[in-house]
Amino acid sequence: MNDRLANLETQVRDDLTKTAHPNAPWLKAKSGPDGKPALDVLIVGAGQSGIAIGFGLLRSQVTNFLVLDKAEEGREGPWLTYARMPTLRSPKHFTGPDLDVPSLTYQSWHEATFGAEHWQNLDRIPRGHWADYLLWFRRVVDVPVRNGCEVIDIAPMANGLLAATVQGADGVETLYARKIVLATGQEGMGDWMKPESLRHLPSSLCVTGAEAVDFAALRGKRVVVIGAGASAFDNAATALEAGAEVHLLCRRAEVQTVQPYHWLTFRGFLRHFSDLDDVWRWRFMKTVLEMREGFPQPTWDRCARHAGFHLHEGSPIESAQQVGNTVELRTPTGTYEADLVICGTGIEMDFAGRRELQNCAGNIATWTDRYQPPKDERNARLGQFPYLADDYALTERVAGETPWISDIHLFAIAATMSFGASGSSINAMTTAVPKLVQGLTRGLFCADIEGHWASFQAYDVKQASIARQP
Repeated sequence: MNDRLANLETQVRDDLTKTAHPNAPWLKAKSGPDGKPALDVLIVGAGQSGIAIGFGLLRSQVTNFLVLDKAEEGREGPWLTYARMPTLRSPKHFTGPDLDVPSLTYQSWHEATFGAEHWQNLDRIPRGHWADYLLWFRRVVDVPVRNGCEVIDIAPMANGLLAATVQGADGVETLYARKIVLATGQEGMGDWMKPESLRHLPSSLCVTGAEAVDFAALRGKRVVVIGAGASAFDNAATALEAGAEVHLLCRRAEVQTVQPYHWLTFRGFLRHFSDLDDVWRWRFMKTVLEMREGFPQPTWDRCARHAGFHLHEGSPIESAQQVGNTVELRTPTGTYEADLVICGTGIEMDFAGRRELQNCAGNIATWTDRYQPPKDERNARLGQFPYLADDYALTERVAGETPWISDIHLFAIAATMSFGASGSSINAMTTAVPKLVQGLTRGLFCADIEGHWASFQAYDVKQASIARQP
């Protein structure tokens, strides 16, 4: 560790000490069936969202929590796995997990690590550096994380607790918690999607953009990428750089070059979108999600510099068939042969496909259950997003069947329809995480209100000693 970074860590500790008021514990642990104190909050996912939520809880004097992640340390989230862009797409000045503490911003870490001049000359943040920053962040703020642990089941307990079955290297255990937060990123309530016309193809010929790909083996091969969002272009560029010929098929008449998430990055929208009625929330997010995420100029340039790159607009897949060890794809603009197809077509909601939700998947309310938009605004895919309460909690489709899901809070991309950019967006963290933490602490406080009342009635600490005149 260099002197600048050591000095920064000293400053972080000093800043957190100075802003810790009111530094007073206020939660009493509840006992689980095993006789041990149950967690107040269990956070599933130790990526950028999970550690930011943990930091937010610490700032609210909620210390009895744990963050789990199924990945090994350092490989949480997409940054060193399926993210295939050299740099983050967000502008470098966007803040995130720091929650508005200046010494905890990425810029502070970068300047301490590489120098202020290096920061000034930086265009966008290298994704490897972002991963390093997140590890530093979780260490310096002391968020408790346990890696190599996957939650495979959540069930209610008679005493109001939730039981999370956790599978790890040492076997299966049960953790008890008052509240559970699913900070599980892209796959939080479903999985990566393959278009219906491609689902019959074997995995050796067709993969999603989140799967492991041996790009080096694609040298001299023909690759077709389905989709024209930023991630699709990232996969196309990685294949091109490996020496493949790439055809990118965009179903729209023109690729999306406007980035709607830049427009909505202002405090009013980020903080108060979820306060809007369903009409406005649906209208905004339907428009944003149908536009998809635009890509920055460097992403386009990364593909366009290769002679083997071919963009085909207005080319939805009409049919696909396996021909030997290749795939033949038919579109309105022609037929394309591929040695590998990579689908950059996003996420589909599939509650039943998440085994941790097997006890409640059938009763999780969706937007279709709660809101019927005008005919010209309908979108069946977006209607399958979960309809969340104002504290990010799951809600019931049929009231009374699974009331315990109000203690399961979702902070992932599936929260988008209810909260806008939130659970998977760096630019929304400084407003979204405090909103979630406030919802968690509200629930914990209100559930204990009788105990707080008894504590208040018993409070007799005197501020002054008064000498009475005889």
